[in-house]
Amino acid sequence: MKISIITPSFNHARFIRRTIDSVLSQTGDFELEYRVLDGASTDGTVEILKSYGDRLQWRSEADNGQVDAINKGLRTATGDIVGWVNSDDTLLPGALARVAAAFRAHPEAEWVHGRCTIIDEHDREMRRWVSAYKDFRSRRHTFARLLTENYVSQMTTFWRRSVHDEIGYLDPAVKYAFDYDLWLRLARRGDPVYIAEPIACFRMYDTSKSGSGYVVQMHETAALAARYREAGVVTRATAKLKAHAIVNIYRALAAARRITAKG
Repeated sequence: MKISIITPSFNHARFIRRTIDSVLSQTGDFELEYRVLDGASTDGTVEILKSYGDRLQWRSEADNGQVDAINKGLRTATGDIVGWVNSDDTLLPGALARVAAAFRAHPEAEWVHGRCTIIDEHDREMRRWVSAYKDFRSRRHTFARLLTENYVSQMTTFWRRSVHDEIGYLDPAVKYAFDYDLWLRLARRGDPVYIAEPIACFRMYDTSKSGSGYVVQMHETAALAARYREAGVVTRATAKLKAHAIVNIYRALAAARRITAKG
């Protein structure tokens, strides 16, 4: 089994070495193809990429943003299984071995995902309650439930490359929730296999894309779910209520951080 990992990157020199090392250190009964698509960074990222020699494939050139970089990587990937790990996130030891084992045990499955650990910019675990909640929801997955909220952690998710021939790639018109858009297309075809073990770490900090753009992301999430005929009046209303609630939680957490910082 060959697994292709894509890392989109732009000016993340402070984190990208941790990301790359977490991917290249994966071992198990699989072949790894690793590609970094950098958007012409000017912060030392290119020098870091060069330091790895031929241990990974990379290129640095101007692009049209994160979705464009990921799509370029997915279209040129040669693995049986694909996924992407952003340049500030990390895989946990043994992650890809567990992913490969899940696909072997479930040859009918088109996609898998697992538990996620949330960390801060210093690699310290945080928001364990969010991880626990997503684990709870993931163990009870149905397409109807996924239409009300996105509990699938992107950096833990992998799928068969062949599905792109039928469902296409990431939608560049979706600014933040493009991963959720892909999950819905995959979930409509079949349920994922859930790996109830930690697979990856999501890095949360104030200037990250998710940390600063959660309002737009939540509105996009609700709007994407509403596209599906399976999303009835109650489902659409529930999705909007949950999106509104999550925005308020994020705002409260941000306010708490500001108060703590002042103190």
